[in-house]
Amino acid sequence: MPLATSAFNLPEHLSPKATPSLIAGDEQHFAAIAASLEQTITDLSVQLEAIKKSSSRFGQEAVEKDIETRRLTGRLKALKAYGLDLCLGRVVTAEDKEPLYIGRLGLTDSDGQRLLIDWRSPAAEPFFGATHANPMGLASRRRYRWTRARITDYWDESFTSDSEENPALEDLSAFIASLGSSRSSKMRDVLGTIQADQDAIIRASSRGALVVDGGPGTGKTVVALHRAAYLLYSDPRLGHRRGGVLFVGPHRPYLNYVADVLPSLGEEGVQTCTIRDLVPEGAAAAPEPSAAVVRLKTTADMVRTVEKAVRFYEEPPTDGLEVETPWADVWLSADDWAEAFNAPSPGTPHNEAREDVWEELVTILLDKFDTDEIPEDLLRRAFAQNTELTDAFNRAWPLLDYAELVADLWRVPAYLRLSAPWLTPKEVATLQRKEPNAWTVADLPLLDAARQRLGDPRAAQRQRRRNAEAAAEKELMDRVVEDLIAADDSELQVMSMLRGEDMQEKLADDDLPISDPDALAGPFAHVVVDEAQELTDAEWQMLLRRCPSRSFTVVGDRTQARHGFAESWEERLERVGLGTINLTSLSTNYRTPEEVMAEAEPVIRAALPDANVPTSIRTGGLPVAHGCISELGTVLTDWLEAHPEGAACVIAKYDAGTGSLPASPRIRVLAPELVKGLEFDLVVLVDPDSFGEGIEGAVDRYVAMTRATQQLMILKF
Repeated sequence: MPLATSAFNLPEHLSPKATPSLIAGDEQHFAAIAASLEQTITDLSVQLEAIKKSSSRFGQEAVEKDIETRRLTGRLKALKAYGLDLCLGRVVTAEDKEPLYIGRLGLTDSDGQRLLIDWRSPAAEPFFGATHANPMGLASRRRYRWTRARITDYWDESFTSDSEENPALEDLSAFIASLGSSRSSKMRDVLGTIQADQDAIIRASSRGALVVDGGPGTGKTVVALHRAAYLLYSDPRLGHRRGGVLFVGPHRPYLNYVADVLPSLGEEGVQTCTIRDLVPEGAAAAPEPSAAVVRLKTTADMVRTVEKAVRFYEEPPTDGLEVETPWADVWLSADDWAEAFNAPSPGTPHNEAREDVWEELVTILLDKFDTDEIPEDLLRRAFAQNTELTDAFNRAWPLLDYAELVADLWRVPAYLRLSAPWLTPKEVATLQRKEPNAWTVADLPLLDAARQRLGDPRAAQRQRRRNAEAAAEKELMDRVVEDLIAADDSELQVMSMLRGEDMQEKLADDDLPISDPDALAGPFAHVVVDEAQELTDAEWQMLLRRCPSRSFTVVGDRTQARHGFAESWEERLERVGLGTINLTSLSTNYRTPEEVMAEAEPVIRAALPDANVPTSIRTGGLPVAHGCISELGTVLTDWLEAHPEGAACVIAKYDAGTGSLPASPRIRVLAPELVKGLEFDLVVLVDPDSFGEGIEGAVDRYVAMTRATQQLMILKF
């Protein structure tokens, strides 16, 4: 089916690339893709509508229906969002002259012919990974640049020496220059520009912890996001039914910036968050003003004090208790208490284990009676109504609130000394505060540990309600089955089959859907952490708790650690609890122009002489500009007029000095600690000397400067 409009919309100066001998084959293939897309979207829409209308009242069927609905919805969304620009490019192998077209998703026509190879499949790997030193069996490669669903440029590479004359056969300078094109408020599509060094890391094994170390502009975030999508596609151990993937970013502006990337790759199910998001108190937590308190609270040892703090409430009574009943009085000894307190399975959260302890206590008491003479239900009721027994039980194993437990550590010195005996009296006094519930960021790991350790205080109540609902449902179903059988006057008595065990299992609905109150609680099969150099040992415990398999992708730059990072990655991660660690590095800066890096490098080397500064491979053509803060408004107004597209950022420590700025959604104002992972065409640093002294100030200046993809301006008083 011919396309109504050519897929190519090359500008006049690229007209030599538009000759039919170069693009006719592509045009024909794009026509086939367009036809297949139209048919696939129609077919998927029909399937989705049918699934939505289908009945699925049983637990497992409802789960399967939900999974399939989300899968079809995600694929439909991706197909509709991209159209022809699902295609990233094509390769021709040395053995087979037929091009293979690489896409964001795989696509076949009605005859089963493969039109697009999914970028994550092994067959697509040479498209990203081939180099002239290692062509991976390729004869040539073509990459497309799409603008508004049409190709506005493309680049050919030949991996053989006998290539024909071709105006698209350029060196990579034009392609590299395209990486500096205008930015927007969202990370632009970069899948088609992934380089060989980045692709090798994206496709690395998920076993153990993979560390991706790289400086500004090396594509760490690109690698992190695409690796999440790749692993979900290629590794069955990480699928959504096995826990899925958690992606952790440094701050909310970063997550907003990258929000569209994973959905554009067909992955809607990856959970994304910041460390703050893992705890309800995180959103309102303030920075901790005391460096001494930060030092004490951010250790793994401090997080482990939560266990001892909870254990204080799980000690069995050492005194026995006379339990009175209408039939006889029985003795509940200290050994009986201890036996009951050992009943919960290891790892059962404290509040959820209460039910197990109580049930074991009741069982111990029942064994002291002859239940043939006294009905068990009467005895159970008597125990539950025995005020002395229930009061003793509530004191011995109380329901606990995780926030109050942590607050007690900061308000009761004796409780903190009991829970953290390694603290000195002076350190205990340092951690006490007048408002213990005024949470800071340093409290979040302890709150998270307490929340996980205590569990939901209403879990047992909900479980009893679910059991009662299931029992009532089963009773109702049994009556319906009996009525159907009684009314069946057919010769074969078909309805009697409803009494069969298989059919009873189908009719049973013991697995009622349960809404998950905390989608970030895990466990997850794999965790990706970007800007990981900033995590404290205590914050690492929050993530390790959510990934028992210890399958991690750790992305960061030791040089960009605001509070210093003197260790190696291996030393840091082994200390916090990760085992197998594989270290990889990215050293090529694709984003930041040479002119900017030449000014940024001395800034970081003044504080960190051995800083790992990446090598920039592109020039921006504009020197770093310097001026006065009073020029800020004029600078931005002039830039907006000269650049109809693109994004600018004013990076300032304080609001003072930014003055009145032009009203434009293309201009943002951010503090230096909130720009990691972001990139802008124009970056204006306001009074960078105010960013601070020492390593923290130097890192903030270095990070802020290297956000620029085209131009950097530094304004001072």
